[in-house]
Amino acid sequence: MPDQKPSRLVAVRDTTGTVVGAVLGLVPHVLHHVGLIAGTAFLTGAGGNAALYLVGLLLSIPMLRRIHGRFRTWHAPAIAVAVFTAMFLISALVVGPAISADSGTTDAPSPGPTPTVQHTEHHT
Repeated sequence: MPDQKPSRLVAVRDTTGTVVGAVLGLVPHVLHHVGLIAGTAFLTGAGGNAALYLVGLLLSIPMLRRIHGRFRTWHAPAIAVAVFTAMFLISALVVGPAISADSGTTDAPSPGPTPTVQHTEHHT
């Protein structure tokens, strides 16, 4: 059986699938940084990270099935899930806190009077 080149349609389909997979892979990473937009109670902390990890895992099921079909073993999808988990943990535990850390903040008192001081001054 001679080797056949994939048709142009197959190449476009595979390229489109790759691009969509890459975008869907970035969604959980990007979403866990939007705490102020989507609500800090939902997306911040361990619960929010766990929820977004599960969303990312669910969105990767079609890719994992395709990997399984290509390699005919569950080892390859398991490796892909392990890599996804490691990258998500690095993003959530290292990159996210580094980006959102307050740098240069001090506990110095504010230069102006506090509202309580202003309020009591006009009573004396």
